[in-house]
Amino acid sequence: GYIQACRGLMISAVCLGFFGAIFGLVGMKCTKVGGSDQTKAKIACLAGLIFILSGLCSMTSCSLYANRITSEFFDPSFVAQKYELGAALFIGWAGASLCIIGGSIFCFSIAENSNSPRRGYAYNGATSVMSSR
Repeated sequence: GYIQACRGLMISAVCLGFFGAIFGLVGMKCTKVGGSDQTKAKIACLAGLIFILSGLCSMTSCSLYANRITSEFFDPSFVAQKYELGAALFIGWAGASLCIIGGSIFCFSIAENSNSPRRGYAYNGATSVMSSR
């Protein structure tokens, strides 16, 4: 039933998060693996998308479980043991939100840096403010 679906979504979220972390490490500018800066930017953007997908899987799993628990709790004809929303669900929602926010930051930070290279400016030296007599 729904517990198997939640379990599968959470396992998918953990696996996606692992591969997102690997791609994130390869896509960083400070690593030697991955090739040119353009290639690293694409890899880091892929890592961000994987993190977003991981967060969505986790958010879906927590929300599906919470929906079922809430509907069973308020159903007067349900006679089995009733559960309440616990700390694990709230931690799951917070972790999923952080995954989605982190993946978005990954994607947007790479898009910002890949627009154009920075130009340097010429330093003309110090000028005196005092007039000579």
